[in-house]
Amino acid sequence: MAHAIGVIGAGVIGGFHAKAIAALEGCTLAGVMDNHAPSAEKFAALHGCAAFTDLRSFLDQPDMDVVTICTPSGSHLDPALAAIEAGKHLIIEKPLEITLERCDAIIEAAAKKGVEITGVFQSRFHEAPQLLKKAVDDGRFGKLTLGDAYVKWFRSQQYYDNGGWRGTWALDGGGALMNQSIHAIDLLQWVMGPVDSVFAFTETLGHERIEVEDTGVAALRFANGALGVIEGSTAVHPGFLKRIEISGTHGSAVLEEESLTTWAFADETDADREIQKKFINATTSGGGAADPTAIGVHGHIEQFRSFLSTLQGGPDSTPGGEEARKAVEIILSIYESARTRKSVSMSR
Repeated sequence: MAHAIGVIGAGVIGGFHAKAIAALEGCTLAGVMDNHAPSAEKFAALHGCAAFTDLRSFLDQPDMDVVTICTPSGSHLDPALAAIEAGKHLIIEKPLEITLERCDAIIEAAAKKGVEITGVFQSRFHEAPQLLKKAVDDGRFGKLTLGDAYVKWFRSQQYYDNGGWRGTWALDGGGALMNQSIHAIDLLQWVMGPVDSVFAFTETLGHERIEVEDTGVAALRFANGALGVIEGSTAVHPGFLKRIEISGTHGSAVLEEESLTTWAFADETDADREIQKKFINATTSGGGAADPTAIGVHGHIEQFRSFLSTLQGGPDSTPGGEEARKAVEIILSIYESARTRKSVSMSR
């Protein structure tokens, strides 16, 4: 598996992508592209690659076959379309884009050009969420009754003031839900299945000088009949681990970051007891609860590895464009419900 991978966006998350690339055997970092020359040069010096400020020159590298996009959320479309036109496969940081129209433009362009894309949802690639997904798919929970996601995090006023694009509709696409809670929302719909409708409230309660919500709650109805809630905030001190709760008539489980803190089934097996033993005292990353840089790189490594394997003809186990679109649609429906004070049904 030999791939030359370039990074667009020399910010914090671009650095995580560079670390993931460095950890993959046979992969090289082909360069970094950023409109801000000092940022590109600093990134290049740190990670040992070429720096570019011109997108066309960056994409003209003939040996580079994969590009990752790590620009602000609302600026994914243009570099994505340019990379697709250049025939590059794409790894796009969450969210895929901030409107469904922009998501669809990327998906349709990739399909037309015949290149592969994946939206980064690295939380799916840890062992605990995969165990949870398998247990649901195997029917271990019986009739699913509740599926809940909680992201009660903290971001200081300085985080928004210093970010430039953070907290803006144009480039962040939303607040605590679109930026911070999207991984939990993706996990919830991945495990529970499609969301049928939402009813929501959003508010800005703990920050000034931002256009978007720092707190939101939504009631959900899933297509399978189960109910659920989403709570997302960046105004909860000191910040708590991201949590997913799945409940059914035959079992319940609680996922906190990469650990299972509850794993209880009516038909408990020896394998269940081994899972309980493994995770009961397991350490987990802070997950960005109070520090956006306090995340591990393991999930990125495994998602990148899986995506590159797909390019070599391996199983397709990474979230493609349509799959990455789902969390965006849920969040946009939450925003619509909060604006209209009405229940909103999913479009597809």
